[in-house]
Amino acid sequence: MSEQSQFALLGKKRFLPFFVTQLLGAFNDNIFKQSLILVILFKISASADKGLLVNLCALLFILPFFLFSALGGQFGEKFPKDSLIRAIKLAEIIIMLLGALGVLLGNLPLMLAVLFAMGTQSALFGPVKYSILPQHLSEQELVGGNALVEMGTFLAILAGTIGAGIIMASSGYAHIVATSVVIVSVLGYLASRAIPAASAAMPQLKLDWNILRQSWLIMKLGLGQRPAVSRSLVGNSWFWFLGAVYLTQIPAYAKEWLYGDESVVTLILTVFSVGIALGSMLCERMSGHKVEIGLVPFGSIGLTVFGIALWWFSGGFPEAAEAHDWLAVLSYQQAWWILGSILGIGLFGGFYIVPLYALIQSRTVEHERARVIAANNILNALFMVLSAIVSILFLTVVELSIPQLFLTISLMNIAVNSYIFKIVPEFSMRFMIWLLSHSMYRVEHKGLDAIPDEGAAVLVCNHVSFVDALLIGGAVRRPVRFVMYYKIYNLPVLNFIFRTAGTVPIAGRHEDLLIYDAAFKKIAEYLRNGEWCASSRKAN
Repeated sequence: MSEQSQFALLGKKRFLPFFVTQLLGAFNDNIFKQSLILVILFKISASADKGLLVNLCALLFILPFFLFSALGGQFGEKFPKDSLIRAIKLAEIIIMLLGALGVLLGNLPLMLAVLFAMGTQSALFGPVKYSILPQHLSEQELVGGNALVEMGTFLAILAGTIGAGIIMASSGYAHIVATSVVIVSVLGYLASRAIPAASAAMPQLKLDWNILRQSWLIMKLGLGQRPAVSRSLVGNSWFWFLGAVYLTQIPAYAKEWLYGDESVVTLILTVFSVGIALGSMLCERMSGHKVEIGLVPFGSIGLTVFGIALWWFSGGFPEAAEAHDWLAVLSYQQAWWILGSILGIGLFGGFYIVPLYALIQSRTVEHERARVIAANNILNALFMVLSAIVSILFLTVVELSIPQLFLTISLMNIAVNSYIFKIVPEFSMRFMIWLLSHSMYRVEHKGLDAIPDEGAAVLVCNHVSFVDALLIGGAVRRPVRFVMYYKIYNLPVLNFIFRTAGTVPIAGRHEDLLIYDAAFKKIAEYLRNGEWCASSRKAN
């Protein structure tokens, strides 16, 4: 992609139809789901257990991700992805016709069944949604493409949620909802017809319809990937754990701590979604148009800092006879600090999640990519369910307040990501390199397209400064194993960094034969594993 902007992708046929297709799908899911929740809360008999029904809605939508993601992963490998997307979007039209009938008849069981079918369709669509991107985008476009997809998804969720609220406030809501979901599903199918061909990665794959066995095997496949990929799956799912806690608690937080009405909930959701979209967009530019996982620790730090800030600024709002609307809430200076914290959580969430998606796509072999993404979706669903259990435990058993819950998960974020960064030191190393190359130095890169994406190689460099290794490591997307004079390698403090990066200490043959032999054995091991090794020579 050109250096101008990832928005240039929106002018390309290989991306725009797919982008519109997934955007309309996310919008339609949330129009229907939110309308159903509002029907339960405000339109059905007061004698019904509304809390139970709302939780049942959440369960029915997320359960298919446990049951059918593995099947979606198999479909994504076996069938051409463009044809598969069109088949899924055609199924969406049928599902939404049934949903429209349920809304018009006021038939709650039918609407709940349609919600489950929508979750099934989303579970099948997820693996192909992310595995098709590397087939249509270059390496330099992958981060920008993921950023646009994340931005579009969160804005579509927001638009669907707000749109449902506006529709349900009208007297003829049933006809409007029924018409809207059908029209949007048809538009999504029409957009999918323009998606360019994307061949099957593994057409010979034999489908296994035993969903429990396949779910287990696909989870083993995903978590059995190289550490950078497998821990990225965990990090990705942890983001959805955090997001689920925030999004679930925002309505109660707005009511109990800001004494706000529904408009305050909408305001907070809007700020959060805008933060995610903005972070996703900035991520592409800050990464230098490449998969820069050094932004993941940066995003993790921001999630913790702004989560703690949200706890710190909560409370102290005066009670009123009537709930505050959004304008009344904004009249308090403290509200601006709270909204700033929520914006920061969304912003750094974008920095955190976009590189992880791009890394999973770029470092997974093509014939396993859809199934690995299916494993990611299963893990996401598991972590979202876990978030509900943890929230209930802390709020009811431990009796924390909602702000204290936000503080707790922010501190948990430190522990989880410290584990990930310890297991995969590349994240931390790339973060240090990213800080160096974006603060003290302005580095110009040329000829990076000559570097192969896969396979072993030896990189021979001029050695002109003591930060050459960091600058070279920052320019090359692949991890580089540097060969270094052993006395520099053993320097206090720096030794930890060198060991973390997999640096190879070496000595002259006549200086220390054991270190010399061990170095070449380690270099040979790296090369056998298809990695890059870098040696240097003093510049004249």
